[in-house]
Amino acid sequence: MMPLAGTTVVAVEQAVAAPICTRHLGDLGARVIKVENRSGGDFARDYDDTVRGMAAHFVWANRNKESIALDLKHPRGREVLAGLVATADVLVQNLAPGAAARLGLDVAGLRARHPRLITVDISGYGRGGPQETARAYDLLVQSEAGSCAITGSPDEPAKPGIPIADIGAGMYALTSVLAALLVRERTGRGTAISVGLFDAVAEWMGFALNQARYGGFDPRPNGLSSPMVAPYGAYPTGDEQVLVLGTTNDREWRRLAAKVLDRPDLADDPRYAHNALRVEHRAELDEIIAAWAGGRTLAEARAAAEAAGLGHARLNSPTEVLAHPQLSERGRWCEFGSPVGPVEGLLPPPEVDDWEWRLDPVPALGEHTELILRELDFGERDIAMMRADNVI
Repeated sequence: MMPLAGTTVVAVEQAVAAPICTRHLGDLGARVIKVENRSGGDFARDYDDTVRGMAAHFVWANRNKESIALDLKHPRGREVLAGLVATADVLVQNLAPGAAARLGLDVAGLRARHPRLITVDISGYGRGGPQETARAYDLLVQSEAGSCAITGSPDEPAKPGIPIADIGAGMYALTSVLAALLVRERTGRGTAISVGLFDAVAEWMGFALNQARYGGFDPRPNGLSSPMVAPYGAYPTGDEQVLVLGTTNDREWRRLAAKVLDRPDLADDPRYAHNALRVEHRAELDEIIAAWAGGRTLAEARAAAEAAGLGHARLNSPTEVLAHPQLSERGRWCEFGSPVGPVEGLLPPPEVDDWEWRLDPVPALGEHTELILRELDFGERDIAMMRADNVI
């Protein structure tokens, strides 16, 4: 049995944060009913058309779901939504500020009507505070929370390439739902959960905020290096590849200097004896390592690092990751259905011996509308009338 088999999740969701949470709940066996606007649906469906006409973000975050398309501005649409919520174990929503309350999804009312229901509100800035009602997208939240300021270079801050605010909030929502389901097993009562994208990024900024609070300085972004550790970075090799190499402690530094660079003098140099000193002299160490790497192929450089017991990597593009043997040789790629046929994606990161992951299709907009309405005891006449009134 899948861990969440028999659990029903109603998701009034869009974009990434809530969909990535509910997709993982679906991976674990939950039934996820995605409620979409009948006029276009989740706007992430239209981000691009890369995946055989479907959007890359949408395919990534929406397998294992059923789609019901409703006009939630229409009273009958809200009636259907209320019926869905009455059948649910979990309700997840990440609508614009104030929209959930207008649809009758205010937490206080829901808890009064459905004491076993677990509710999850994903917002930009959480509950309270001066920005509670501010619109929030990944770039905006990352900028507010400081992650862009420590990414990129000193002259050109950058947003991390993946949407860490969305993903972070979605993952905190996921783990909170799992905990809330456990609490309900023990107490019989649901839980109200609120997760802000801003709070997720601020939590992940923990080390940088400690440096700012207790050190009195802002970490400076330095590309592929680390503001905390040196040497640590990317170095072009003689065959036009990029070696990523670094040390995390004094012992590793001495091995790098003596065994890889063949510079025992550097290993014994008091200017580089400790990490804080090496950070201070980062530029000169990077110059030495770059000269060494530039005289070797990537394979030769990695072999030398491996022989010395040092971590190393190749800088790969997404296209190159598709063929990465660490994925292919471990069977990490999987196939699942979609409105345009089978597509490929990755299995969830946890490797579990006791169950197979659920891999149901990505739904077409409104694909399951009539099926779900019949389950809610709407008859054919009701369904025909809702269709005529553009409710579905």
